[in-house]
Amino acid sequence: MSTHRSWTIRTENSADIARVHAINAAAFDTPAEAELVDQLRTDSAWIDGLSLVATDDTDTPIAHILLTRNHIGDTEAVCLAPMAVLPEYQRSGAGGALIRAVLREAATRGERFVTVLGHPEYYPRFGFDRASKYGIAMGVEVPDEALMVMSLDGSELPRGIIRYAAPFGV
Repeated sequence: MSTHRSWTIRTENSADIARVHAINAAAFDTPAEAELVDQLRTDSAWIDGLSLVATDDTDTPIAHILLTRNHIGDTEAVCLAPMAVLPEYQRSGAGGALIRAVLREAATRGERFVTVLGHPEYYPRFGFDRASKYGIAMGVEVPDEALMVMSLDGSELPRGIIRYAAPFGV
């Protein structure tokens, strides 16, 4: 599949819920991420409009991304997790298209800061940088290079410990 394909990106709707679960279950080694999305749907961290899907030509979701509320210290932020692409569509550009779209949407909604715990060779191309450079950490030990943050509006990043929604279990 070509990496130059343009994807249709849209907000997830109620008809997509089972498909989003299936995408997350297929994209990861365990069902944990799929179950996390299901739990976040009923949590106060859920932000309507920040769960997006990339669809194929029949409007069937093939990839999903989610931003939910978290905090850096006492400052509101959003957490990018999870981002999942069906295995047969991985490396097609769908994930990158979703990341760019969800970051744009978050910025238009006035969100200022985004955190991600992810692949250190992937997320920096979208503007993420190592959190420890800004005095930002998690309350549990994670690989330093995998914890990343970005400012959506150019504001100085706040220092502090990242607090995730309860379903994350950290």
